[in-house]
Amino acid sequence: MDASEFRRRGKEMVDYVADYMEGIEGRQVYPDVEPGYLRPLIPTTAPQEPDTFEDIINDVEKIIMPGVTHWHSPYFFAYFPTASSYPSMLADMLCGAIGCIGFSWAASPACTELETVMMDWLGKMLQLPEAFLAGNAGEGGGVIQGSASEATLVALLAARTKVTRRLQAASPGLTQAAIMEKLVAYSSDQVVATLGTTSCCSFDNLLEVGPICIKEDVWLHIDAAYAGSAFICPEFRPLLNGVEFADSFNFNPHKWLLVNFDCSAMWVKKRTDLTGAFKLDPVYLKHSHQDSGLITDYRHWQLPLGRRFRSLKMWFVFRMYGIKGLQAYIRKHVQLSHEFESLVQQDPRFEICAEVTLGLVCFRLKGSNKLTKALLERINNAKKIHLVPCHLRDKFVLRFAICSRTVESAHVQLAWEHIRGLATELLKAEKE
Repeated sequence: MDASEFRRRGKEMVDYVADYMEGIEGRQVYPDVEPGYLRPLIPTTAPQEPDTFEDIINDVEKIIMPGVTHWHSPYFFAYFPTASSYPSMLADMLCGAIGCIGFSWAASPACTELETVMMDWLGKMLQLPEAFLAGNAGEGGGVIQGSASEATLVALLAARTKVTRRLQAASPGLTQAAIMEKLVAYSSDQVVATLGTTSCCSFDNLLEVGPICIKEDVWLHIDAAYAGSAFICPEFRPLLNGVEFADSFNFNPHKWLLVNFDCSAMWVKKRTDLTGAFKLDPVYLKHSHQDSGLITDYRHWQLPLGRRFRSLKMWFVFRMYGIKGLQAYIRKHVQLSHEFESLVQQDPRFEICAEVTLGLVCFRLKGSNKLTKALLERINNAKKIHLVPCHLRDKFVLRFAICSRTVESAHVQLAWEHIRGLATELLKAEKE
């Protein structure tokens, strides 16, 4: 494929993507396939001679799309949202074209510097304490990780290294092994200090946890993977109060801030806590500016060596939506979740199981767990909408998450009518 054909095929692909997004509502949200469906549909080896682009695109519809769960369908209410927007897709195209591996400033200066600035932009949108921002001479700063899980692991390893070195400095005779066997990490049944837990979007009280961590000199990592996007809205910012006590903070713009996966934003108060744990400096990666203090090499902030130019997605999205546009998007989703909550409350057969704070509603049929499990089975077998469950203490609960960028009140209303109808059928069958 030369540049001329790329221009032609690129336009065709943009049309295909736009048609897919515009027509996604008409596709069944959850696929009708069984495990192993795909292997018999494709050859056992790669082709010796090139296939045509037309054949490949035809196979996308014939082989791939039948096995796709359509996360951006307005009838997808499972898990949490995964962000998607046209500006972000365009930025990903540019990222692929530039194709740099940004492990150091020298490997592509713009890749490093835009990430530092975008993380400061986002930190200011959240009104993070100044200590978390890089600025021109700050000790903190932000980095894009692949996922919140990755950020949690990075924070855990950095905390372990920091405390090990502190104890060895105080007691030089202590071996690393002797320290390691005594180290403890504290968590709740929702993992670390969490703002917006996966099960029910509940919030830990940072104003209680934080001072204890300061007093005991314990590293505090805060995970706001889903909820963090909402903190750009002033009315939800109080949920982040207490972040000033944290050593590290993380949330996923790729969940709810219209930046396509992967883009997990992590900040630390002292970047030397990360670079001290992950620094890797073979001679072939060294460059003349690395000790200037003006720049950072992000390979020292993460587990992998290489990294993509992910900050382009943030730059495009933040500029093309503006803060007000992003706030409006968050508020619309929260409004729709409260609309669904109200619908559930009007049906005496159902109960709300957790406070609805953002875009997630946890609900169930009153009665035994068996009833709600049977209802979920009917919902997902029908494949008109897609939900997943959770356990809240001893209760089996359905999660209704507002996910799609294109979801409207009409979709929420249709989803509820569908759920109500299936519940009526189920309860009638139970009586017979």
